[in-house]
Amino acid sequence: MPFSVKFTARGHPNVKSTHKTTFMTTTEDELSTRGDCIIVVGAGMGLKDIPDEVKRLAREYDTRITFRLTVDDLVFEAQGYGHPHLGYTDPIDMVARRSSFTCGRTLMIGSDKTSVDIPEAVVIALKNSDAVVQVEIVYEK
Repeated sequence: MPFSVKFTARGHPNVKSTHKTTFMTTTEDELSTRGDCIIVVGAGMGLKDIPDEVKRLAREYDTRITFRLTVDDLVFEAQGYGHPHLGYTDPIDMVARRSSFTCGRTLMIGSDKTSVDIPEAVVIALKNSDAVVQVEIVYEK
C-alpha cells in the first residue's frame, strides 16, 4: 500500500538547479547563489516532520520513493530508494541523492534524477518567488 506525503513550497530567484548529484528542498525562506542543488524554499516540512509510519517504510531497501514537484502546470518527477540508514531527522532539508550516501538530511538514495535533470521550463518557473509549488512524495513497496 503506497503512502503519500504532501506539502507546499515556494520558488526563489536564486534557484540554479545545476548540481550533478543531488536536489534539495528547504524550509528556509532565503537561498544564496551558492545553493546550486536547492530547488524550492519555504517547504512545509523537513524530514523530521514525516510521519513515523512513513519513516519506517523509507528505511527498507525495497521501498521505491517517488518525488513529484508541480509548479504551474509543469511536473518534475524523480525516483529513488529507501535504505535502513536513512535517519529522517533533519527539520529543515530533504536531499535526494544519486549516490548511496545517507545522513539525517537524506530523503532517498539512488535517485534517477538530480538538479541538472530538471527541465529548463520547470527551473524557470521555480525562479519565480511568487510560485506556489506542490510537492508529493510517494513511498511504495
